[in-house]
Amino acid sequence: MSSPIDELLAQLRQFRDERDWAQFHNAKDLALALSIEAAELNEQFLWKSAEQADTIRVREELADVLLYAFQLADKYGWDIQQLMQEKMTHNAEKYPIGKSKGNANKYDKQD
Repeated sequence: MSSPIDELLAQLRQFRDERDWAQFHNAKDLALALSIEAAELNEQFLWKSAEQADTIRVREELADVLLYAFQLADKYGWDIQQLMQEKMTHNAEKYPIGKSKGNANKYDKQD
């Protein structure tokens, strides 16, 4: 039985392959596209409060960011759920509750 992530990746691969775009989807270009889409997401908040941002555009740009991130992970053959769980475990070690709760400082700037 496949997971929702596996199904999404299959759809992304099909979309890419139907357009013969795999030739353009190397790791470097996927990372650049991810960065560009993240900048377009940031643009939705530029010169306005978070509440003033157009949530429809934020949603669209966030989807683009996620799609490129998933494609990059897929390019390397990484299990997305495992990748994220490992990072959350690492972050829990880096930012223990006792030092981090209510504190926005980076881990190396904490007391």
